[in-house]
Amino acid sequence: MSEIKNSKSNATDTTDDLKSRGDTRSQRPTSQAFLDFLTQGWDETLPPSGRRAVADYTPARRDSLVETMPATRMVLPAGGLKVRSNDCDYQFRPHTAFAYYSGLRTDEEPDSVFVVEPDADNPGKSRATYFFKPRSGPETHEFFADSRYGEMWVGRRPTLEEVEEQIGVPCRHIDDLRDALAKDLGDNLDLAVIEGVDERIDSLVAELREQNGLEGGEKAHAINNFLQQSASESRVVKDAWEVEQMRTAVATTIKGFHEVVRNFPEAIAHERGERVVETVFNRTARADGNGVGYDTIAASGPNACTLHWVRNNGAVREGDLILIDAGCEVDSLYTADVTRTLPVTGTFTEPQKKVYQAVLDAADAVFAVAKPGMKFRDLHATAMEVIADRLDKWGLLPVSAEESLKPEGQYHRRWMVHGTSHHLGMDVHDCAQARREMYLDATLEEGMIFTIEPGLYFKENDLLVPEELRGIGVRIEDDVLVTKDGVENLSRELPREIDAIEAWMAELLK
Repeated sequence: MSEIKNSKSNATDTTDDLKSRGDTRSQRPTSQAFLDFLTQGWDETLPPSGRRAVADYTPARRDSLVETMPATRMVLPAGGLKVRSNDCDYQFRPHTAFAYYSGLRTDEEPDSVFVVEPDADNPGKSRATYFFKPRSGPETHEFFADSRYGEMWVGRRPTLEEVEEQIGVPCRHIDDLRDALAKDLGDNLDLAVIEGVDERIDSLVAELREQNGLEGGEKAHAINNFLQQSASESRVVKDAWEVEQMRTAVATTIKGFHEVVRNFPEAIAHERGERVVETVFNRTARADGNGVGYDTIAASGPNACTLHWVRNNGAVREGDLILIDAGCEVDSLYTADVTRTLPVTGTFTEPQKKVYQAVLDAADAVFAVAKPGMKFRDLHATAMEVIADRLDKWGLLPVSAEESLKPEGQYHRRWMVHGTSHHLGMDVHDCAQARREMYLDATLEEGMIFTIEPGLYFKENDLLVPEELRGIGVRIEDDVLVTKDGVENLSRELPREIDAIEAWMAELLK
């Protein structure tokens, strides 16, 4: 790997700066002859840019945010690079609110800031400005000497004009941010930031509030929290562009599951077969999208009873079930979230069928009732009725299913402690900062996207279940779009019934 300067270093470092800091690793040339030669012979023709499709949708999102928080200048940081080890960083992903309101995506522009505020000339409308560090050409030291921003290190970076064309928003140099945020603050304009994304921006906003007579402390914290909450609630109902992004994410995820099954023989042969499964899926997600939307769960046999099994270091054994919970995140940062529990060798045993069918029936019961006007929390209640009924019939509950379903009972939850549904979008657990009345207690609306994912998990050491069921964990998860009259299963092309799964796997494993 090429030498990489610590990501926290100042972006204006030059070779002289490096020498003065005593960077003993630097072998970058410093001669004037080199510097003069470097500036010559570059084609500076700008590549084609073009307006992005999402730019037709972001103005309405920003208008809605301003309506929620009038008379407030809202600061949405992208976030910065995070160190993985020494001077190597994790792959950058911008903060969700930043991406949602700006239309930017993938790993675009760490350390940048998007600002949304009321348009003084158009009541009820928003005005936005994007602040980032534009490219520096070969006439600058940064071009070759700065490993965070230099074009020789990180590739071609955009100009202000290019990004303006892409997202339809005025762009300014990040050095202008302080003055822009301070302008007109006071009696008629408040200032808020999504906290915890970029400490430098948090400090800047706090300083500007104090300098301009705006309250700090709990008052400032409350308005910042309200901004986070409002940004989260804005994503509960998806627009048409978002729905198409989710369809693409789901389609890519389904492709990944196909590849996983094709590679089951390799997984069985490897001592850490779960890692093979994880790697195969992640390869598809990275090749065809931005990557995975969350850590892939590849849980074979008893590992499926650990809800967030992401270690994935176990064997994949013939005769076991393997629970695969995986989702592809596309370049726009929308992610799918799909789970299938599959027989490793393509055929379910009778005990596995028993558990699997119970979970499938619970999921199907939710599909049957989900429609606009229903309460979100009732999705879970519907699934639990089926789960409690089956456990009662199997003789596992100390009381009747009816008694167990009461709030003071909940015995059936021993074998399914998680919820049945969560919102899905740019975050795998999307809209997580929304108020209860906008999430669990909300009424389903056309355009909402969420999961339906009941499960049953019988741990190996659970003495309250028959021995034949111990070590079996099953979850079935699909991604669902609320339509005018009901719901559409976006992941329906991935088999979920027992016979369909066995036939699908037989075809892929030929």
